Amino acid sequence: MKTFEYSIDVRDLTKCYGQVQAIKDVSFTVSKGEVIGLLGPNGAGKSTTMRVLCGLLPASSGEAYICGTSVARYPEEIKQHVGYMLENNPLPEDLRVLEYLRLRARLKGVLPRRIKPRVDEVMDLCDLNRTARYKLIGRLSKGYQQRIGIADAILAEPDVVIMDEPTIGLDPYQIASTRELIETLRGKMSVMLSSHILTEIELSCDRVLIINQGHIVADGTPNELRAAFISTVTYKLSVKGPKNFLEAALAKVDSQLTVVACGEPDGEGFYEVRVEGPRGMDKGADLIRIFTEHPHFSLKAANLVEPNLEAVFMAVTKRSWDRVVDVTAPRQ
Repeated sequence: MKTFEYSIDVRDLTKCYGQVQAIKDVSFTVSKGEVIGLLGPNGAGKSTTMRVLCGLLPASSGEAYICGTSVARYPEEIKQHVGYMLENNPLPEDLRVLEYLRLRARLKGVLPRRIKPRVDEVMDLCDLNRTARYKLIGRLSKGYQQRIGIADAILAEPDVVIMDEPTIGLDPYQIASTRELIETLRGKMSVMLSSHILTEIELSCDRVLIINQGHIVADGTPNELRAAFISTVTYKLSVKGPKNFLEAALAKVDSQLTVVACGEPDGEGFYEVRVEGPRGMDKGADLIRIFTEHPHFSLKAANLVEPNLEAVFMAVTKRSWDRVVDVTAPRQ
């Protein structure tokens, strides 16, 4: 049995379409059983990267390995290690779910004696057995068709599962079900998924890769990316008192604190204030003390606002765009 350090090992991968570089010098690794998210704006290179890894597109240069096997040299062997769910998930509408998955199991080389129990197993995992087992695929909702695509991707028990927008078109319940399904794969299969629903990436993934303009511009856990790319800390206060005294009250805590947003009073006279300072600053207890003891203010609530993955994504992509502008701007 072949031994390998990483399920996915990508080294300086480049893919060109004519003069256009879809991805350039992309490098990253994915450990066994790890779940990673691939984020990026439309056209950033996410789908191209995934298709190269699945052996569906040849790279222009660089190397990619799946479970220690070269994708470029052995594209057919790679397909035995990878389960791939395309973004638009084309399915035969005139087949029943059970028929389709049994057909796919045969095509993927599942042993004949394993086809029936394995199909039943993935249909249970993807919640297809109860209501969709014998239905024509063309009569099912988008949500059920996405589940069929996921069932197909994991059917042959691959080492690596790659899902391009697995939650597109799903309602909140279906998204939550997909998240639970991905959680069952953690530790058993390495999973790479892309999504525009950033909260799902944050909840589902151990690590996040952000790609922009064909380059990997960030790689780390959500907490690591916050520390690296978010330069401020934000507090949200609910206070009652004269707004023109806010800055003076904040100055008693730290001169680097500033008001960035101030809402309108509610029926009780309380309004929301958002306060920012340099990241790493820990002034929550001091803010509570000042606004509790201040003669002109009453404090109802105080919370530290942790930046979500959307804020990180915006900061990372803006920084990478700014670098391109700096490099390409004409010299004066």
